[in-house]
Amino acid sequence: MQKYHMQKKEREILDKRILLEILKNGKFSTISMCRNDEPYIVTLSYGFDEINNCLYFHSAQKGLKLEYLNENQKVCGTILEDLGYVKSACSHKYRSIVFWGDMTFVENLDEKKHAFDIMLKHLEENPSKLKKKFFKSEKSYKNTCLLKLDINLITGKASE
Repeated sequence: MQKYHMQKKEREILDKRILLEILKNGKFSTISMCRNDEPYIVTLSYGFDEINNCLYFHSAQKGLKLEYLNENQKVCGTILEDLGYVKSACSHKYRSIVFWGDMTFVENLDEKKHAFDIMLKHLEENPSKLKKKFFKSEKSYKNTCLLKLDINLITGKASE
């Protein structure tokens, strides 16, 4: 994917630390997919794996997004950090990122365990409590669909 130039250069986030901060602080990502020239978009909670530069998502084992991903693994996503509307200025403060990558199905049991650890640590205050509740056996991991989005390109924009 070729990086597109930003219209308002002064709003572009070039600092990789800020891009990582937005990924770490976000809880939801909107993912766009396409098949046969038909777009589809869905918002999902995620876990960010900084070491592997990827996002993990969990899913039911059937559904429209899985049908799309079976045909085309190329996706684009966004995460928005809403900093609030500025009254009387007709303006909104925000930081956002757009990223492109390949979404794959996680099949390996060890990677599934790793992915759930990443998601629980990202989303929960007490991840070990939930892990004990929901993942009592290896069957718990096997019965859940996990998706991995390897980030190939990321851009950011802010209005602060």
